[in-house]
Amino acid sequence: MQQLHTPARLLPQSLSFSPISHKTTLRAATFRRGRVIASATVAEDAKKLYNALETAALELRRAPPSLKYEYSGDILQAMNALKEGGVLKKWGAGLEEPYDRRNVFLGDLKRVGVLNPSGIGVASIRNDKAFLFSVVGVTSVVAVAAGFLPGDWGFFVPYLTGGISIAVLATGSTAPGLLQFFIDKFSSIYPDYRERVLRHEAAHLLAGYIFGVPVTAYSLNIGQAHTDFAEAKLQRRLIEGSLEDNEIDALAVVALAGAAAEAMQYEEVIGQTADLVDLQRILLRSKKKLNSSQQQNMTRLAIFEACSLLKKYEKEYKALQAAMQNGASIAKCVQTIEEA
Repeated sequence: MQQLHTPARLLPQSLSFSPISHKTTLRAATFRRGRVIASATVAEDAKKLYNALETAALELRRAPPSLKYEYSGDILQAMNALKEGGVLKKWGAGLEEPYDRRNVFLGDLKRVGVLNPSGIGVASIRNDKAFLFSVVGVTSVVAVAAGFLPGDWGFFVPYLTGGISIAVLATGSTAPGLLQFFIDKFSSIYPDYRERVLRHEAAHLLAGYIFGVPVTAYSLNIGQAHTDFAEAKLQRRLIEGSLEDNEIDALAVVALAGAAAEAMQYEEVIGQTADLVDLQRILLRSKKKLNSSQQQNMTRLAIFEACSLLKKYEKEYKALQAAMQNGASIAKCVQTIEEA
């Protein structure tokens, strides 16, 4: 009986995916019954392992930020157990066919489905501009209207209201990160916001899954960074040690998968800033240091491979989006990918 390497504190070590759990004869009358029993055994063990995966995901969600990557080890073990049991056919499939590093040009990105290749790497200012114009516009109207208030109110209120615009401009110039929360919330007014977020985050999750990243969680927040994906894959902090070329290649595709998904649907990629920051952190840990032109080509190559992956697994990608839209758990997302 084959022993599975499952999380010690989550599952008993006796679970097995052996074809038939008891001795059977070769008689035709009992062979079919043995197959039915074997199928039931495999399904039951798979359910237990999926439950272990969900339990590990819940434990990781409750873990403090400093221990996130350590708790992801339980998820990695649970997924390895499902893989060894033959349940997960697609997890880590991308590692079996690594891509070659080569020069990628804008024309190549256009052919693979990117609508505006020259927009890759150019930070979008759509949300910032809309937020700024709205703040200035609203405060200006209020300030003018407040000028008609009686007495001292007509003097102080316009000045106070106008000061809001000045404060926002000053904060945006000196500490733009402080405004990001409000800008992200404001961006939700756009009709394409929810679809962008869904496409973006589903692409990260699918690419991570195909490249063997233990999927720990997902969030429908387009501005969220995904360094946790990299650390879960490496089972160490990203700042600890250097990365081999094969690690760089896989993590680069995972990092830019969200931007690639947007680029295949929209002319302007809104959520690429966090993706590019993740990629930069990954490239800085490379054992072989890359110059600026090599980093630019690596960005294009990662976008190209991510687009190719999303096309190859189009059915899984669409099914995953539907599952995530309905708030599916991590285990359910994994099942959705495998069953698509």
